[in-house]
Amino acid sequence: MARSYSKIIVTGGAGFIGSHIVDRILSEGYEVVVIDDLSQGRLENISRHLNNESFKFMEADIRDSARVEAIVKDADAIFHEAAVVSITKSIEDPAYANDVNVVGTLNLLKACLNSNVKKFIYASSCAVYGEAESPQSEETPTSPRSPYAVTKIAAENYCKVFNKQYGLEAIPLRYFNVYGPRQSYGPYSGVITKFIYHLMRGEPPVIHGDGEQTRDFVNVSDIVEANILALERTSVPSDPINIGTGTATSIKDLADVLIDITDRKNLKPVFDQPSAGDIRHSCADISRAKRALGYEPKVLLREGLVKLINDFEELSHFAQKAHSKSLSPPV
Repeated sequence: MARSYSKIIVTGGAGFIGSHIVDRILSEGYEVVVIDDLSQGRLENISRHLNNESFKFMEADIRDSARVEAIVKDADAIFHEAAVVSITKSIEDPAYANDVNVVGTLNLLKACLNSNVKKFIYASSCAVYGEAESPQSEETPTSPRSPYAVTKIAAENYCKVFNKQYGLEAIPLRYFNVYGPRQSYGPYSGVITKFIYHLMRGEPPVIHGDGEQTRDFVNVSDIVEANILALERTSVPSDPINIGTGTATSIKDLADVLIDITDRKNLKPVFDQPSAGDIRHSCADISRAKRALGYEPKVLLREGLVKLINDFEELSHFAQKAHSKSLSPPV
């Protein structure tokens, strides 16, 4: 490694993406502390680590500044994944989304100044681009269409200020549409999770809008790799970095692929009204990620979907947790 780290904190580490990051950094020999209030995360995502001497779980709310400062004090690096991740929920309760996503991030950044933290890696979102022309580069002007997107921009700006004013190496990674194991099904779930759930029940997938809208679907393993690269690389710019695949897929094509993989060819998509705050096209220009991090996405969409569908434990979770809370970032 280019830099020496020992103790790493993962906020939201019991959640979808955070738990995968925890798996990876524990496997590489780090001491890991998870901060999660379990409002969205699930203890089962990290339960296999609870007896690991290198792992500690702290049930805590990042809005509690005193608690955050005490936990962060001896850390060397932070992966900040904790957030209200639902666009719909942010529209329903923008004040709550702001408290968690902005105030919580500010609490963590302030705690870094009184600690040993050398690097702060922040999970941002492509939602900041809004209806910008696709593909979106980091130079594309932000145009938020939801409180969720506003909170992500605000937190990114705090990262930038803490870098410029205090010298903290704070790196925002703008995730595009992340999918993979441990996504939960619920009212705020991402489209892949919803489609699979319906198909497994012998029901047609429901497309909101005409299905011609496009997304850049990136596997969680590629997201984890980008985070590790951001940790290990020296002199990573504190400007935002897109993390996606650079490939746009229409929602209709996604439904067709999943119908084919699940062998539900008798089912045809049902079309419904567009979702509130939805955008038309989203696809990442990943040139900066390649240049600054050496990032290259490895998982092709169909390959990742086949693996996800073949994960029987995950399918069982879909069937049993039909009304569970979502962990899927709707970006």
